[in-house]
Amino acid sequence: MLNPREPSQFLEVDLMVDTGSRYTWIRKDMLEKLGINPERVARFKTIDGRVLERTIGIAIIECVGERTGTTVVFGEKDDVQVLGVHALEGLRLEVDPYTGELKPVPVVLAV
Repeated sequence: MLNPREPSQFLEVDLMVDTGSRYTWIRKDMLEKLGINPERVARFKTIDGRVLERTIGIAIIECVGERTGTTVVFGEKDDVQVLGVHALEGLRLEVDPYTGELKPVPVVLAV
């Protein structure tokens, strides 16, 4: 993960891929360490119906040789750190349903 304003600063983060999560969740202390600024507060509904408020910002994510800018949620201590669908789509990656591994998505142009 990189700070878009300071791309020379990076931090390696282990994330679980979660195709049920729209955004990537990374602990707030890690994002702050990179100097990533919160942009605004967003509300999120949990699977059990609770509503959480978290700040969100923008980071650069790199995974298996691909890189993209994406929305990141400033997670609290007990929040699970995940790589969400928004980042996966930007990275042009998908989860192989047979192996569970990330694989490139072929780019198709409508001509």
